[in-house]
Amino acid sequence: MKTKQDIIQWLDENAANFVAISDEIWAHPEVKFQEFRASKLQADFLEEEGFAITWDVGGMNTAFSAEWGEGKPVIGFAGEYDALPGLSQKDQPTQEPAEHDGPGHGCGHNLLGTGCLAAAVAVKRWLDATGTPGTVRYYGCPAEEGGSGKAYMARDGAFDDLDAAFNYHPGPINSPSKGSNLAVKSYRFRFTGVTAHAAASPHMGRSALDAVELMNVGVNFLREHVTEKVRLHYVISDGGDVPNVVPAEAETWHYIRSPRLDELELVTERVRKIAQGAALMTETSLQEIYVSDSVNVLNNHYLADLQYEAMKVIGPIEYTEEEIAYAEEINAAYPKGAVEKLVSQMGLPREVENRPLLGENYPALDEGKVSPGSTDVGFLSWRTPLSMLWTTCHPTGTSGHSWGIVASSVHTIGHKGMMHAAKIMAVTAADLYTDPGHLRKARAEFDEAVASQPSIPPRPSHIVPPQYENPVR
Repeated sequence: MKTKQDIIQWLDENAANFVAISDEIWAHPEVKFQEFRASKLQADFLEEEGFAITWDVGGMNTAFSAEWGEGKPVIGFAGEYDALPGLSQKDQPTQEPAEHDGPGHGCGHNLLGTGCLAAAVAVKRWLDATGTPGTVRYYGCPAEEGGSGKAYMARDGAFDDLDAAFNYHPGPINSPSKGSNLAVKSYRFRFTGVTAHAAASPHMGRSALDAVELMNVGVNFLREHVTEKVRLHYVISDGGDVPNVVPAEAETWHYIRSPRLDELELVTERVRKIAQGAALMTETSLQEIYVSDSVNVLNNHYLADLQYEAMKVIGPIEYTEEEIAYAEEINAAYPKGAVEKLVSQMGLPREVENRPLLGENYPALDEGKVSPGSTDVGFLSWRTPLSMLWTTCHPTGTSGHSWGIVASSVHTIGHKGMMHAAKIMAVTAADLYTDPGHLRKARAEFDEAVASQPSIPPRPSHIVPPQYENPVR
C-alpha cells in the first residue's frame, strides 16, 4: 500500500467492513449524548486496527479519540454518529416509520462518522506501509444535532495540536466546501407564574403562557430589525396542561442564528431583553436555560482545492438503474422545485435538473456563500485548518432532516457516497503527510482567517454536557 491508487483500492476491497458499521449504527439510532452503541462499535473496531483509544473526551461518555503513529504532522478526522428524534424510517423509498415517533438518521451521521473512520484507517495503513512519519487521529464526536459536542471537546483542548482536519457531510453533490454557515445560540426561556381557575378566578392568576406568547410576539417584531441573514425560530415546548387552568409554568425554545459571532451576540441580547420584558408585563419570573451553541465554519480554501485534485484522481460515482429508480421514487414524494433550487444555489448546469442522482465531482461551488444551517464543526475549524466535504449520499430533491435521507443512508446510494468521501479525504491526507508545503500554505490561510474574524468567546466552565449512564461500556 504505497500509492494513492493503493489507498483507493484498499478502501474498495474493504468497503464491506465499513458498510456493516454504518448499517449497524443506522439500525440502532441513538440521539445526542446517548450514542452508546455507536461509539463503542467504532472504538472497538479502531482498537482492533491498532489505534490507542481515549474515552470521555470533553466530559462526554460517548466521545472518544483514536490515535495511531507518532510525531508530526497530526491529521484529524472528525466523525459523528447521533440521530434525530422523530425521524424513524423503514429501509424503503416510501415514507413509513420503523418505530412510531422513534429516532432516525435524517442527517446521515451513520455515514458521516463511518466515512471519516474509514479514511483514518486507510491513512494508518498507508503510513505503516510506507514508513511515513506522522500521527493520524479519529474523533468520535457526539451530539452534533442540538448538543454541540465538539464545543466541549474544543474547550478541553482536544483539537489544539492538530496540523489539519477533515470532515465530510452527506449531501446531494460531490464537492468540497469553501463556504460558511450560520453561528447559532439555543436557549429555553421558562416562565413561572401563579395558577388559578381560568373561569372562576382568572384575576388571581399570573399566566406563564401569556409571557411565552408575548415574548414570541416580540421576537417576531424583531425580525424586521435584523439583517437579512439572521434567522429566528422557536417552538412552545411547554404551554400548560388544560385551558381552564391558568398555567403557572410555560416555556419557549429559541434558536438565534447569524453568519457573524459579533452580530449573534447582539441579537441574542435583544431576544433576552424581550424575554425579560414579557416577564415584567405578566408579573412572572424568568429562567434562561442555555441549550447549546455553534460557531460559523472557517473552511480552508487551500485544502478544499487539494480535495478537488483528489476527486479528479478517484473519478465520479457510478450508479445502477436500480439506484436511479430508488432515488426517483424518493424525489417524487417531495415538493417540486427542490432540484431547481439546488441547481440555482450551487450554480450547477441546468441539464442536471432532471437527474435524481449526481455522481460527478465538482470543485467548490459555495465560495462566498453562507449556508442557513449550523454545525458544531465550526469549533474544530477555529482550532486548525479544516476542509469540509460534501458527497452524494441522497437524491437531489430530498429535504434535509427528513425521512428520505434516512432511507438513502442505508441504501447503496449512501454507501457509495460514504466510501467516495473516505477515498477523497484519505488521498488528500496522504498529500499533507508527504509535502510539508501544503500544510504551511493551509496554516497561513487559517491564521489570516482567524485574525480577520471576531474571536470566539469561550463556553463558560459551568456549562457541562448532560450525563447519562452508559450501559455498554
